[in-house]
Amino acid sequence: MSEIKIQAVCGFGCGSSLFLRMKIEEILKKHGYNAQVFCGDVGTCCAAECDAIFISAELADRIIGRAKVPVVVINNFMSKTEVEEKTLAFMQSI
Repeated sequence: MSEIKIQAVCGFGCGSSLFLRMKIEEILKKHGYNAQVFCGDVGTCCAAECDAIFISAELADRIIGRAKVPVVVINNFMSKTEVEEKTLAFMQSI
């Protein structure tokens, strides 16, 4: 399998998605996983080539049903525990 691509999404692709991307990268490194993590915005995220979209609960309704990849809903970007659990669950599912 080629390198996994995870898209961290927020409203404009440059604020909270960057924070989420850094958290995901930290978790992947800690657990020995390799993946490319990049930022995206809610308006164009469904068109970007990726294996999963990580997005806030507030924005998830805008893409669920349109996304062709798994959508991982994060309720609290500040919760390292939640982000870690959901990142590891996704990585273990593939």
